[in-house]
Amino acid sequence: MNGGTMKKLYKRTDNQKKEFERRDLGNDIVKDQASVVIRPKVRQMPTSILLDPAIIIKLKGKAHKRGIGYQTMLKIVLHEHVDDY
Repeated sequence: MNGGTMKKLYKRTDNQKKEFERRDLGNDIVKDQASVVIRPKVRQMPTSILLDPAIIIKLKGKAHKRGIGYQTMLKIVLHEHVDDY
């Protein structure tokens, strides 16, 4: 890129940043109905289950790769596969 094009890019970015920082976008979000509930909050029930230590180790390994806890990983697996049985 030549110097002039790069300056225009930075100037446009700076103007967008200033506009964003200057405005309160709360009313725009409500007006445009941009705030959508992705997942409604559902009441969860506590439960207790005894698992083989090898399963827990596998869950922890898979969960670690995804950056989540093993109990969350267990919920995902159950949710995705409960209808298979």
